[in-house]
Amino acid sequence: MATILLVIIYICFIGLGIPDSLFGSAWPTIYRELALPIGYANFVTIIISGCTILSSILSVKITKKIGTGGITAISTVMTAVALICISVSSDFIFICIFSVPLGLGAGGIDAALNDYVANNYKSIQMNFLHCFYGIGVAASPFLMSIALAGDGGWRGGYRIMFCIQLAISVIALAALPLWLKCKRLNNKNDKSETDRKGVSHGLVAAIKNGSVRQSWLVFFSSCAIEYTCSTWGSSYLVDTIGMAVDKAALIITFYYVGITLGRFLSGILSYKLSNKLLIFIGQGIVLTAIILLFMPLPPLASGIALFLIGMGNGPIFPNMLYLGPRIAPDLDSQAIISTQMTSSYIGILAMPAVFGLIAQNISVRLFPAFLAVMFTILLVSTLFLSKKLPNNVKE
Repeated sequence: MATILLVIIYICFIGLGIPDSLFGSAWPTIYRELALPIGYANFVTIIISGCTILSSILSVKITKKIGTGGITAISTVMTAVALICISVSSDFIFICIFSVPLGLGAGGIDAALNDYVANNYKSIQMNFLHCFYGIGVAASPFLMSIALAGDGGWRGGYRIMFCIQLAISVIALAALPLWLKCKRLNNKNDKSETDRKGVSHGLVAAIKNGSVRQSWLVFFSSCAIEYTCSTWGSSYLVDTIGMAVDKAALIITFYYVGITLGRFLSGILSYKLSNKLLIFIGQGIVLTAIILLFMPLPPLASGIALFLIGMGNGPIFPNMLYLGPRIAPDLDSQAIISTQMTSSYIGILAMPAVFGLIAQNISVRLFPAFLAVMFTILLVSTLFLSKKLPNNVKE
C-alpha cells in the first residue's frame, strides 16, 4: 500500500515540475509575439513565487485540515486549470492573473509532500522524488521546443502540458481513498498530519532556531541558481550565444535532464555516501560548470555547462530537505520544512527578477557572473552550516 502511494506521489511531483520550466522556455517567443520588454518576465515570476511563498507558509494549517492527499489533489487541479487558461490568453495581464493559481498550487503540494516523504521514507526515496520533479521540468521545455518548431507555437506547448497535468489531476483525485487507507494502516501515523499541537508555536520555534535559519541561505541560493537558469538560460542562449529559440528550448531540456540525472545518481549514492557529502560533491560540479561558462568556447559548451549546473545543483535541494527535520529534531518537522520552502521561494521570487532587471538595463551577457555570485553565497552558507549537518544519514 505504501509503495503504491509512493508511486502516486512521484507522479504528482512530475506535475509539480511541469509549470516550473514551461514559462522560461516559452518567454523568448511570448515577449516577441506580444511586443513586450524582455524584463516583463519578472512580473510573472514574482506573481508565481509570491503566491507559492504564501501557500507554503499556510501549508501546515491547510494540511492539518484536509490532509496531504487533499492538498495534493487540489493543487494539481489548480495548476491544470491555470495552464489551459494561460494558453488562451490574448493579453499579458491575463497571463499574470492565471499565474496566481500556478503559485498557490505549487507551494502547498511542495511543502506537504516533502514533509511526508522526509518523515515516512528513506533518503533514496527523497532523491527519487525530486528526480521525478526533474522529469516534469525536463518534459516541459522539450515539448515546448517541439511546439515552437511546428505550428503550435507557445500556446500549443501550454496546451500539451495541460493535457498531461489534467491526467495527473485525475490520478491525484482517484488516490484520495488510498491516503486514508495508508493512514489507518500506519501504526505510527503520518507525522505531518497528526499530533500538531500549537502549530503557530512550531513555526515560531523553527524561525528562532539558529540551525534552521542558517539552512535558509542554502535553499535560497540553490533555488536562485536553478530558477535563474530556468527563466533566463534560454534568453541567454538566444540573445548572447545566437541560438534559435527552438534549439535554446531544447538546451534547457538538457539542463533539466541534468537535474534529473543528478538526483537519480544522488539517490543511488545515498546508500554509500552521506547526504552532507553529496551536497558538497554537487557544489563542486556547479563550480566547474560556471567556470566553463566564462571560457571562450563554442556554443555547445554553454549547453554542456547548463547541463552540469543542473546535475550538480539538483541533488542539493532534496538532500537538504531530508536533513531538515534532523537539523533540529525537537521541532515540528513540517514547520522546519515550511520555513525552508519559504526561503527557497524567496530565492525563486527575487533572484530571477533581479537578473531580469540586469538583463533589461545592462545585458543578458552577465548571466555567468550572476550565477557565480549566487554560487558564492551557496558555498559559504553551506560551509557555515556544515558543522550542524549530520554526517551519517544514509538510510
